[in-house]
Amino acid sequence: MDLFKSVAHYLKNTDLYLAVIAFICSGYGMALIYSATLNPVSIKDDGSTKNLYVQGAAILIGFGAFVLMSLIDLEGLRNRWKNFVIVNICLQLLLFTPLGMEVNGQRAWLNLGVTSLQPGELGKLIFIFTMAAHISEVGEYISELRGLAVIALHTLIMMAAVVVSSGDSGMAIQYFMIAAGLSLKWIALGAGVAVASVPVLWNFVLKKYQITRILVLFDPSIDPQAALQTTYGKIAIGSGQLTGQGLTHGTMTQLQNVPENQTDYIFSVAGEELGFLGCIAIILLLSLLIARLFYVSYRASTPFSSLLAVGVAGMFLFQTFMNIFMNVGLLPVMGLTLPFFSYGGTSVLTMYAALGIAAGVRMREKPSWLQH
Repeated sequence: MDLFKSVAHYLKNTDLYLAVIAFICSGYGMALIYSATLNPVSIKDDGSTKNLYVQGAAILIGFGAFVLMSLIDLEGLRNRWKNFVIVNICLQLLLFTPLGMEVNGQRAWLNLGVTSLQPGELGKLIFIFTMAAHISEVGEYISELRGLAVIALHTLIMMAAVVVSSGDSGMAIQYFMIAAGLSLKWIALGAGVAVASVPVLWNFVLKKYQITRILVLFDPSIDPQAALQTTYGKIAIGSGQLTGQGLTHGTMTQLQNVPENQTDYIFSVAGEELGFLGCIAIILLLSLLIARLFYVSYRASTPFSSLLAVGVAGMFLFQTFMNIFMNVGLLPVMGLTLPFFSYGGTSVLTMYAALGIAAGVRMREKPSWLQH
């Protein structure tokens, strides 16, 4: 009976809206992943079925992470944020050990034997916590130059750890956007610094293939082969028109013309097979999720808790629209997954754990009569 009471108490106090929307997105995503990895030539679609098993297992484990993170009172760990910064840096640097594994030309994964893990993804959760704690500690000085300097240093250290260890500039940009979202007052200044740093990034940080991905957006003739992925992605989305060609019947999708269409280009699968309506459904679902996260932030009982929820919302907001813009050819390919829809165990685990952090904030908010 005590177990049932505990479960009932948890369900009553946690944010079930977040969990329900996440499960709907995950179910929708699994249908798209099945279609994206289906081999119509093969009698047995073992590859597609295996992907569903892996994704399904990641969702179940992710929900466990959701519950676990919601039960952890991060407020009590806030003063130890510097220790977590060190843990996060060490996590990224594990890529230099024999555990580091190269996938698609990028050494951004840890080989754990039975599975693999992307440190940059899990590091985002730690970064949201440490940045929220740091900004809370800086307090009123956040509006002054000294406050900006220490927050900027915190951000740059983590971005450098990600870039140096994995070369994943897309992941590093996510860290920057999370920091900018947490400290809204500095978004404009942060954007200015980002623009000013372009020459340095262009000449000393970005690799040749990354520069090519940017240039082909403006002139596909620079490298037609590199431009094919974006071109095919746009063709797939456009060919779906209003209602699409039907799940598992998309021409570009089933011919595997769009590489990695189960991960980076899952939105193009939705566009081709389910049409404009399918794409709008994805945008609406993720928009509802993000709006709910901002609501949780608004209702939070402390500035630190509010920053945690804002950080999670900023991560979802940035990753969602960056992925969609990448699919429609407005941004270069950066390896950013579409939350809950793209295939990938580490990504799914990170997203559910992030929602768990926000659910924990919701569970600990002050009653409405105390907020006035």
